[in-house]
Amino acid sequence: MSYWFTDPLIKGLIPLATASAVKGAASTFMVPRIFMGANALGEATGVLPGGADVIARVCARKRGFIVTDEIAVRFAPRIAAAFQKRGFTTEVWDKAQPEPPIDTVKQCAEAMTKFEPDLIIALGGGSVMDTAKAAWILYERPDITDLAGVSFLVELGLRKKALLAAIPTTSGTGSECTAISVVSDTAARRKVPIVNGELLPDFAILVPSLVMGMPPKLTAGTGLDVLAHAMDCVMSPASNDFTDAFGIKATQLAFQYLPKAYHNGTDPEARLRMHIAASMAGIAFFNGGVGLTHALGHSLGKAFAVHHGVAVGVFIPYSFQFYRPLTDKYLVLADALGIREKTDEKNFAGLIEKVRTLIKEVGVSTDLKGLGIPKDEFEKNMDKLVQYAVEDPSHFQSPRPMTPQQCEAIFRYAYEGKDIDF
Repeated sequence: MSYWFTDPLIKGLIPLATASAVKGAASTFMVPRIFMGANALGEATGVLPGGADVIARVCARKRGFIVTDEIAVRFAPRIAAAFQKRGFTTEVWDKAQPEPPIDTVKQCAEAMTKFEPDLIIALGGGSVMDTAKAAWILYERPDITDLAGVSFLVELGLRKKALLAAIPTTSGTGSECTAISVVSDTAARRKVPIVNGELLPDFAILVPSLVMGMPPKLTAGTGLDVLAHAMDCVMSPASNDFTDAFGIKATQLAFQYLPKAYHNGTDPEARLRMHIAASMAGIAFFNGGVGLTHALGHSLGKAFAVHHGVAVGVFIPYSFQFYRPLTDKYLVLADALGIREKTDEKNFAGLIEKVRTLIKEVGVSTDLKGLGIPKDEFEKNMDKLVQYAVEDPSHFQSPRPMTPQQCEAIFRYAYEGKDIDF
């Protein structure tokens, strides 16, 4: 299977597009229409129109296809009922899988094609939304046979058949606010990111009750995903004033509310704020990029079945240490988090310590060894870890590109929990 992100032309275009002169000439900032709060869906009457009301006005045929999984399907009757009240006929497809295999995506697209919706509703976490987006491509464009070849340069022509609404049931990926879908090439044990502006959901509906009571382990993983999106985006050369505002605020919210949500899963304010933080971080990184947290985390996560949020979150300190010789933009994050020492060196040290303290507080190791990865398996997979990290499109947005040798060293340092000193 060939991948769009290994094309030399693409690899050259992405860093060029982040140059200051190019960004100054033309930049975009894309967001879906967002509804948030207890009545964001519009289940109660006598108040302002909710998401279902607004969506009903633009869907003429009113056929809603709900993509979900075996966990989030418990919310499907509630979502279906809200749309049925607005005249929709609905169908539920609940076979989405974690890190969706391309074969599963094709099965979803086949079911979509049989139902012929004019609204696709992604109800679930990141993997559900990834499945819905990728299947949407195949539904609208049955002539596309290779999802791995769909890049940001491909004109898809979506929305001739259906619109997309995303209703997250976890507070982490921010996929409800991005035009990114990550699927899996199971044969190669490799994640395949599909990045195309047309994949941005038309509507994002943030209902905090859907994440109430999320277990602590999942809260930690998804919360660290928020933190990696937000913090790494601020450091990205593709960032701008808009993305900085979202990334910095999402970082502040994560530090304030992730521990509360972790320790008390039914804290309504913590759940709402983390739900909002996830979407803000998603908006930031989709418009401004992420770097090595995700290049390294994607590779590690797929090789050792580490939860995505944990895999990217654990690399925040190591990525920032690697960036530091080339950028001091970490200072805006340190300042936003109340770290105001007399020297840049002390500010940086304080920021790294604050991140590690948060990671530990939510029960996650700050080194790879502590994630339970056996040393012999780590060594056996090193060549693939390095290859996949260096080839990952997130690497192309890093403020400091890494060589394969540096990549291997970062993995080894992270395994032992050593500070990056090169």
